[in-house]
Amino acid sequence: MGRKSTAKQANASSSASGTPPSEPRRSSTPLLAAGIVLVLAIVGLIAYTRSSQPAPAAEVAQAAAPIPDVPATAKLGPHPQENLPPLPFQAYAPPRPMETVKAVYRFAAEHPEVLSYVPCFCGCERGGHKGNDDCFVKARNAQGDVTEWEPHGLDCTVCIDVANEAMQMTRSGASVTAIRNAIEAKWNRPGSGHTPTPIPHAAH
Repeated sequence: MGRKSTAKQANASSSASGTPPSEPRRSSTPLLAAGIVLVLAIVGLIAYTRSSQPAPAAEVAQAAAPIPDVPATAKLGPHPQENLPPLPFQAYAPPRPMETVKAVYRFAAEHPEVLSYVPCFCGCERGGHKGNDDCFVKARNAQGDVTEWEPHGLDCTVCIDVANEAMQMTRSGASVTAIRNAIEAKWNRPGSGHTPTPIPHAAH
């Protein structure tokens, strides 16, 4: 009873003096803490989402790709050869014009830095070929000059066409990597042969 009358007297005196009764002060600490927790939760959610996203396909492929080998013939670089041995004789015409056949044989002799990175798709890997250059060049001497041709290229349309495309792209200024990618995209099909040809370095 005493407490009630005291509260009434305080209210009455406040009313009489014109001052509104003072309300108890609310602490802002809980609201501030809740805001901080909310911000931290949002930041954590964004970080988790970014870390859980898969890496771009190019990065995955680059990480998974083996370190490329450098074929011995590729180290010769462009290798002009003035005197080439005569092409093997055959009693029938090749599947492409003779001018084209001669041109790709010369290209194979003089540009091992290109064709040693270009695969072939005719199944010649079963005969031990490592790349399209093996379809045309059988042996070189210590200086890198061709001493013996591979006759397989005379009869194979795929070998000739792949080498011809690589030759045309080289003459247009394409990089070895671009040539390899373009030929792979055109010729590599499920079930087709594919020589175990090294991938060119990024510098190519």
